[in-house]
Amino acid sequence: MYVAVKGGEAAIANAHRLLADRRRGDRSVPALRLDQIVEQLALGVDRVMSEGSLYDRELAALAIVQARGDMIEAIFLVRAYRTTLPRFGYTRAIDTGTMLVERRVSATYKDLPGGQLLGPTFDYTHRLLDPELAVGGDVAEPLRRESEAEAMPRVSAILAREGLIEPDGELPQDHVPGDITREPLEFPMARDIRLQALSRGDEGFLLALGYSTQRGYARNHPFVGEVRIGEVELELDVPELPFAVPLGSIRVTECQMVNQFKGSAKAPPQFTRGYGLVFGQSERKAMAMALCDRALRASELGEDVVAAAQDEEFVISHSDNVQATGFVEHLKLPHYVDFQAELDLVRRMRAEHEARENAGKAEEKREAAE
Repeated sequence: MYVAVKGGEAAIANAHRLLADRRRGDRSVPALRLDQIVEQLALGVDRVMSEGSLYDRELAALAIVQARGDMIEAIFLVRAYRTTLPRFGYTRAIDTGTMLVERRVSATYKDLPGGQLLGPTFDYTHRLLDPELAVGGDVAEPLRRESEAEAMPRVSAILAREGLIEPDGELPQDHVPGDITREPLEFPMARDIRLQALSRGDEGFLLALGYSTQRGYARNHPFVGEVRIGEVELELDVPELPFAVPLGSIRVTECQMVNQFKGSAKAPPQFTRGYGLVFGQSERKAMAMALCDRALRASELGEDVVAAAQDEEFVISHSDNVQATGFVEHLKLPHYVDFQAELDLVRRMRAEHEARENAGKAEEKREAAE
């Protein structure tokens, strides 16, 4: 084994050099700059930040370059880097009600306080390739107008006035939110822990599960109460100071799903909530997260658990793309000893099978001769 390891060092070093060469590509083509990726591939950067659970655009852009555009590999790189950073403390819970909103749409009310803001969206674009983008021509400046900051109450607050939606609920004063980056997962888990796992779960996996709930696998009939994207301020409590210290702002996407609920012995018929919150602009991920969150509340709401999206252990245990990648891709590594053991077992089983067949044929011949 020592000889095999030593013999592979040169091959591994050469593989790294070849990878660096392929990453750089044609030397006559200018190398990508991080600011280009941050500004022009912003949604990819946002996904890496969200699922890597580290809000830093330049680091996410660097990871995308290093991974040659492989998003899951980039997320892996960001997660690994994140483990090397010191932890100074925890910020206060962000208040999305005070968000500086860039985009805000609701599928439940046409006219609502604060209005609907389309913002930057693909929703109304034609899915046709634009050859002008390849030329790199000038882009017209967006239309701008002065506007006064107007309160934008959540759609859930409008429903709550009539008692038509479940209340938010109050956390105990001494409640300390969990931290999945420092504590091992245990099932069943509290909703705050589950939401953390969903927030950095794989977008494609959660999208598929969320889609399954719409197709009847969980009997879930959702409405988008609201999707909002914008800047929220982070504040940190410092023991030596009587006030919270602002650290800056981050862009987040928040989604609240509104779902039907037939009621129970303890609660009247009303709407219930599904919640999603992710770094950056990622509506699809926030919506899928909200769908999965609501589906995973089945036991809490006294509903039958009949679908994969309602199974907490199944969803959370398989939603992490870094962990999933490790389990799948480790199959490429040497398994020579394991395979030889399996090979010997199959050969032995085949020999026993042939021996039984031969014995059966010999018995048939004796019976025929008699």
